[in-house]
Amino acid sequence: MSVRRSTPTAALVAGLALATVLSGCGGSAESAASSATCPDGKVRFGVEPFEDPARLTPAAKVLADALSKSLDCPVELTITEDYSAEVLAMENRKLDIGIFGPLGYVFAAKRADAEAVASFGDANGKLSSYTAGIWVPAKSPVTSIEQLSGKSLALASIGSTSGDALPRKALLDAGLAKDDVKINYAGGHPEALLALVNGAVDAAEINSQQLASAKEAGTFDESKFRRIWNSDPIPNDPITVRGDLPAEFKTAVHDALLDLDPKAVGEIGALLDVSPPGPLVGVDESTYKPLFELADSLGLTEKDV
Repeated sequence: MSVRRSTPTAALVAGLALATVLSGCGGSAESAASSATCPDGKVRFGVEPFEDPARLTPAAKVLADALSKSLDCPVELTITEDYSAEVLAMENRKLDIGIFGPLGYVFAAKRADAEAVASFGDANGKLSSYTAGIWVPAKSPVTSIEQLSGKSLALASIGSTSGDALPRKALLDAGLAKDDVKINYAGGHPEALLALVNGAVDAAEINSQQLASAKEAGTFDESKFRRIWNSDPIPNDPITVRGDLPAEFKTAVHDALLDLDPKAVGEIGALLDVSPPGPLVGVDESTYKPLFELADSLGLTEKDV
């Protein structure tokens, strides 16, 4: 497997420079800094780029604003450049809280001691989920994973759960060797979808979240394409806190997240195909045990991000 690993300096500069928004509340930073909910005068909150930043940033800012108000502390929001940049930023103590993809969380737990505390609940208060998928044009002769041999496949980004690990595991399970399929990393879920729409590849991963988002935006006509593989449900992205932070802060973040109004998480939840939204629900490492097992089955380590 080809592995890409960014250098710490490059990844952090790129990852933290893409989109940063400061959400503040009343009161001085000095008074906020004395509180257990604001130990450094602000909370640094990172979000993986699972959607076009132009759509993701304002949606995530609604959540950041609500969390800022609840904690009585400014929240600095960063949409990182890629999955690896977010893991590295938390490992280097540049982030206090982060929303990771499920597989990204596995690496963040190993490298940065990230602790999963909350995820996105549906209207019934149950943990939401999504699926990975592989799609081809409707007129393609390819009808199964096995028939992708000799074809090109667009994946999202290295380290993505639905846009990398699960599709590659499906190829292995179908008996295909690493070089049987030409894999192109498009740079993100929207880019992988567009590679298929534009005819640049024979097949592409499109997860259920990106499918819903693209259909709503009018950038994907489902009638012109066909899904040839679908994964089992994946528990939705965890919101994590860095493990070396004070226990009082971690408890405050946990309580604040679970007490947020569903409206505060609705916009970003919609991008994760959670609609109508419910309140955030509590999760922990055991929730994502299948993803730890997936990493083990593919021989992935923290060096792969």
